[in-house]
Amino acid sequence: MLNFPGSKGHSRVDATPAVPSRRQQGMSLLAIIANPMPPFSILDLSPICEGGDAAQSFRNSLSLAQHGERLGYRRYWLAEHHGMPGIASAATAVLLAHVGAGTSTIRIGAGGVMLPNHSPLVIAEQFGTLESLYPGRVDLGLGRAPGSDQRTARALRRDLDTNADQFPQDVLELMDFMSKEPRQPVMAVPGRGLEVPIWILGSSTFGAQLAAHLGLPYAFASHFAPQQLMQAIEIYRSTFQPSAQLAKPYVMLGFNVFCADSDEEARFRATSWQQAFVNLRSGRPGRLPPPVEGYRERVGPGEAALLDSVLSCSAVGSPQTVKTAIDAFAARTGADELMVTSQVFDHQARLRSYELLAQLRQD
Repeated sequence: MLNFPGSKGHSRVDATPAVPSRRQQGMSLLAIIANPMPPFSILDLSPICEGGDAAQSFRNSLSLAQHGERLGYRRYWLAEHHGMPGIASAATAVLLAHVGAGTSTIRIGAGGVMLPNHSPLVIAEQFGTLESLYPGRVDLGLGRAPGSDQRTARALRRDLDTNADQFPQDVLELMDFMSKEPRQPVMAVPGRGLEVPIWILGSSTFGAQLAAHLGLPYAFASHFAPQQLMQAIEIYRSTFQPSAQLAKPYVMLGFNVFCADSDEEARFRATSWQQAFVNLRSGRPGRLPPPVEGYRERVGPGEAALLDSVLSCSAVGSPQTVKTAIDAFAARTGADELMVTSQVFDHQARLRSYELLAQLRQD
């Protein structure tokens, strides 16, 4: 296990003020059976589609957030990536300000900010600004990956003299900047005293250990890196230490959903994401391509194995097919919340996917 120097006296607000988990609520078995699905949130990479541009992606992102707000999704998060031709959410805090201005109730946040790319003070100021603009609606998810290739990471940071051991220290420094009584002399303005809820993101056991040690909610990137999912969840839950922010473990899991009126249409829509993922892992990142009939049947064995691995945390099909897959995933993991991503080429079809998914919790 890793040793993380901590700060248990740090006063924090609750990360999930809307609805606690079913375990926290002590819901009856009958209630769980009646509605076994965890709450849903939205993860958006603001995809740039072939034939489109970043401006169109930003319009679509706002449209998706507004759609999610109307449908009752709990959160709308944006992911930080750099140097990716098909992802427009590099300036995450800036785009969140745009989304926040066009919404009124849905929580907005980063899923996440790649903290090694930034100084903790800058992030405290950025998210202190967002919290000042949209009080009580802002989340801050933190990851330790660069969200880019090494050359792009060097351009972002100017040097790569960072390592995994520095990430916990940066998290603590950031939390201190936003605390009511920071210990360091430098002041984050805005930021000080605002205590924006912090989440730890990860795709390995490292983040699980850190989140458990600091008593923070944990979001696992199972939508693209599911290999250590169950091990990370077990470590997080078994070693969790309560904090001022969170009394009990809270796990949110990334999950791909491609929902349409028929299984055939959903499988067709999902091929855009499948092509993009294979291209990325093959060193050919590009814009989100249009769907292709029969794509899965034409890929080679290596690409098929790659997609099968990622699709283990996915649901592709009609509402009933998606419900069956989500019920099984929730039962296997005990997820407190699902962070749903849906990389669909056609924006209206993407909105429809989220609409059909939301209806599953209302039925």
